[in-house]
Amino acid sequence: MRHLALAACLVFCANLVLAEPPETVEDDLGILNPQDTGREMLTRKIEMGVIDSITCSLGINVTKNDNHELARRLTKQCADAGYTKAMTWMSQLENNGLGGEYNPDASAQWDRKAAEAGDPVGRFNHGLNLMRGHGVVQNEALGRQYVDQAAREGLAIAKRLQDAGYDLDEVTPDADNWKYAPLF
Repeated sequence: MRHLALAACLVFCANLVLAEPPETVEDDLGILNPQDTGREMLTRKIEMGVIDSITCSLGINVTKNDNHELARRLTKQCADAGYTKAMTWMSQLENNGLGGEYNPDASAQWDRKAAEAGDPVGRFNHGLNLMRGHGVVQNEALGRQYVDQAAREGLAIAKRLQDAGYDLDEVTPDADNWKYAPLF
């Protein structure tokens, strides 16, 4: 009897695995069986203007999957909506030319916005930008203040930079020095 129940369970599970997903139908009343995962779902949410913490957290995964244009669209909407982690991701996208041109000024502005909104990573990054003069006028003293504040808030890498006497090579030893040379 147990063998018969096990066989029935296996057949049922195999049918679930092999079953076709329900067809997605869009009409004037909405979408029947919409995609609820993957890029299609993210694209739909972006087009619908659905911005929430879960949707915004998915932008990081899109970035890691090399769809930088989609990541940029989603992350910008999230950053514009006030999500500070998205602001720091926009900085990363701008600073590395992912999904757009390399733009150190825009990168620094996103870090500044995150810092002003109270994000410790934003404060640390803004402090680094100020110390380097990357995308902003160089101001090492003000940069250290931002790093110190991030360290007080518990950001380990900020504390590490303090302990190294603010030697930037401690936190970015393989940084492209040409990239971080002061522009002003």
